[in-house]
Amino acid sequence: MKEERFLFWQKWLTWANVMTILVGVLVAFAGNSMVFKVHNEYTIAVFFQGQQLSPEVLALKNWLFGVIGGTIVGFHLLMIFISEYAYKRKETWAFWAMGTGLLSWFLIDSAISWYYGALHNIILINVVALVLIGLPLLMTRKAFVPKRD
Repeated sequence: MKEERFLFWQKWLTWANVMTILVGVLVAFAGNSMVFKVHNEYTIAVFFQGQQLSPEVLALKNWLFGVIGGTIVGFHLLMIFISEYAYKRKETWAFWAMGTGLLSWFLIDSAISWYYGALHNIILINVVALVLIGLPLLMTRKAFVPKRD
C-alpha cells in the first residue's frame, strides 16, 4: 500500500472519530435537540407507544444520554490517540484493537437494539458509525496483515 493512500485513510479514521466525539458531546448535552428528533421519536414510538414522556422518564432518559455521551467521547478519544500514534506507525496491535473494539460495540449494541425492537438505533447510529470508522480499517488492512507466500 502506498504511504500517501495509507495516510489518507489514517486521517479519515482520526477525523471520523473526531466527528463522533462531537456527536457524543451532543448526545450528552443536547439529547433532546432537533439533532436527535428522529431518533427520539422512534425511541418513544418503540418503548412508549408514542405517548409523551413523564418528567421522571425524561429525567432518566437525559441521565442515560449523559452517560452514553460521555462513554462515546471517551471511547473515540482513545481511538484518536491510537490512530494518531500506534496506527500511524502501523503497529499491528492498533489495527486489531480498533477493529475488535468497533466490532464488539457494534455487535452488542445492535443485538440489544434488535432484541428490543429499536431497529432505528441500528440504522441511524450503528451502521453509520460502522461504515464511517470501519471503512478506513478495511482499506488499510493490508498494511497490518502479513503477506502470505
